Amino acid sequence: MSPGGPSHAVRDWRDALVAVVAGLAAMAVTAALGLWAAGATDLPGGAFPRVVAAVVVMAAGGDIELSGGAGALAETDAHLTAMPLSVSLAGALTLAFLFLRPLRHRAVASTGELLARVARTALLWLAALAALTALARHTFTDLLPADSPADIFGDLLDASPTLGFRADLGSTLLYGLLWVLGVLALALLVSRRAPLPARLVRYQEPVRPAAFAMLFLLLAYVVVGLVTGLVVAATRGHPAETFAVLLLGLPNLVWLAAGLGIGASWEGRVDGPFGLPMPHVLDQVLRGPENSTLDVRSLAEYDSRAWWLIPVAAVLLLAAAFVMAVRSPARTRLWQQALHMGVAFALTMLVVAPLTRLDARYGLSLLGIFEVEALGGEVSLHPRLWAAVGLALLWGLVAGFLGGLLAYRVRRRGEVDGG
Repeated sequence: MSPGGPSHAVRDWRDALVAVVAGLAAMAVTAALGLWAAGATDLPGGAFPRVVAAVVVMAAGGDIELSGGAGALAETDAHLTAMPLSVSLAGALTLAFLFLRPLRHRAVASTGELLARVARTALLWLAALAALTALARHTFTDLLPADSPADIFGDLLDASPTLGFRADLGSTLLYGLLWVLGVLALALLVSRRAPLPARLVRYQEPVRPAAFAMLFLLLAYVVVGLVTGLVVAATRGHPAETFAVLLLGLPNLVWLAAGLGIGASWEGRVDGPFGLPMPHVLDQVLRGPENSTLDVRSLAEYDSRAWWLIPVAAVLLLAAAFVMAVRSPARTRLWQQALHMGVAFALTMLVVAPLTRLDARYGLSLLGIFEVEALGGEVSLHPRLWAAVGLALLWGLVAGFLGGLLAYRVRRRGEVDGG
């Protein structure tokens, strides 16, 4: 029982419940608006709320399994690996804010108390995800265009294809637990006002400024991407498609741009009728039967504005380094600023780059030999992870040193020689 008695325990559970409900609500609203903009409200069979639930499950780290059938004489093959990071970000920010709110006036907290708060929040989060998995399932039929050759063969052979999805409970709970623990741990790392156990307080000086700088960097990219997307929606038409991408996958694009801006690269392909919704230049670079390299150079071959990703990365990273230096103790030396920023940016890229991964495939064959090209397709995008991490380390070291130099003018006390 909590030290404050039953009323204190009830309040703690209430706080955890509010954080979980609000976090999932933010995710559900973001997913619903994005899917609405994408036209998913027209899905047959009342599938819209089930698709919303599936998107929320995916955004919380859960696993959605695809299945298909096409009668005894046909085969289907489908899989999907993606994370709608706009939905993830909305839930993570809401959950983290409400988790920290009851602690904002505390200087220190015991390890047991913090672990208990984390455990309550995680338990309620997993219970809510388990409930969502029951809703996140549906089967679509009549996938073939009317009067198409495949539709005629399908009628003759009783092989009309179906495609269904369902949330896998076991993997959803496992990855959902890792997701919520990661969000809560990062919340405690980033916030200057969140209490820590007394024996960990001495570690907050090098860790918290760097963690906050990385949050600043990621959110700055999101803001820049959001402004760019709104301008595109207002000036180039197709606003619904643009808003769908912003509400479902904006961080997927801008954090990819962050990696490209520091020289990192991805491998992928787009083959078949499916593709990447926007920007169109990504589809142009990756379209083909073989894997292609996605980097600034390959993008610039189709759109020279891609070179702007490099100065944007430099400016935003320098701004993040400046923020880190200002929030760091004045006695921190330049080489320490550089080291903290380099390590923090490398770890951030180690986490963020895999989140941009995308794998999607759907294929249908009749009699095992006739491939229905109108429906078959594949989209994939994988980071070259360790090269990206190494580049992030180098960029972070340089930015940290320069940011420390710039921050010296705003230091209030205790300035030291950077040598």
